[in-house]
Amino acid sequence: MGKDLGGFLAIYGAVFDGNGAEWSIGGPTPNVASLLGLLGIPQGISGSHNKYEADVSPTRPDLYEYEYGNDYKVIVPQFQQMFDLQPDAATANYDLSVLTPFRATRFQQSISDNPYFFNGPFSGVLVQPAAYTFIFRFMGNKSAEYPEGILNQDVLKSFFAITGDSGSFTWTEGYERIPDNWYKRAIGDEYTIPFFLTDVLAAAAEYPQFLDIGGNTGTVNSFTGVDIQNLTGGVFDGATLLEGNNLECFVFQAVVQAAPDMLEGTEESLLDSLVGQINGAVGDALGDVACEKLQTYNTEQYSQFPGSTGVDSGKNAKRRYRI
Repeated sequence: MGKDLGGFLAIYGAVFDGNGAEWSIGGPTPNVASLLGLLGIPQGISGSHNKYEADVSPTRPDLYEYEYGNDYKVIVPQFQQMFDLQPDAATANYDLSVLTPFRATRFQQSISDNPYFFNGPFSGVLVQPAAYTFIFRFMGNKSAEYPEGILNQDVLKSFFAITGDSGSFTWTEGYERIPDNWYKRAIGDEYTIPFFLTDVLAAAAEYPQFLDIGGNTGTVNSFTGVDIQNLTGGVFDGATLLEGNNLECFVFQAVVQAAPDMLEGTEESLLDSLVGQINGAVGDALGDVACEKLQTYNTEQYSQFPGSTGVDSGKNAKRRYRI
């Protein structure tokens, strides 16, 4: 992972799901203490839905799919669905030509099965594709013969802690591992933010629904989109998000605009410091990209989506999942 991408994600997670300096890859832990008692108990990844985590995971359930009782454990039939896309072990390669259509299938499944499905501007538009591109870009086994990587069945199973034969798979929590004889991306070929955004834009060009910000309104198949012009005070238009640098400018600036609301209740001086960290991370992420300035971010439209709240607010406050 490039330092730009890794740095942004680390700072974002530490601010919104940690204590400003560190955060947990599971749930709350004494090892990530509250900062001066002012940020509450840091919730970690398990408490980060709609802030850091998103619906439409390739292998995990959506936040409000109550029948699973959690939003972080592998659903074996869901893994099987992905696995079956490359049934021939001799030629299997789970690259983006395979994973992107699978994401489109999962996107529609969330609309059809989850009355509270929500596709947010950061968690949906930017984090959701990472759940798919990271699989191939990081798990693909690199070699001189396959410089972009090849992700076969055995490697895929190892990274997801899946054992057994197809049709009778078992997931063993905590046993995800790097397989033997596996090689990462070469030095100098790190997966950077520009590289990642190229993947995001390519997927959205093929499946424009990935850019639809909105969600179901309490019943299945009720997906309703928001007016991006209204959301951004007229600065951005949904019809032109794929043009130039509009998508990255919109998504990263929306993070900054949403920060005060996401950190609601934080003491003012600390809030300024945390928002400053996010501003710095966004500045680093955008680099020299020239963006039209986003001055306002009107989230009133989100009130029609009951799934737009994360695990720490609203009706879902009692459903906090821990690893």
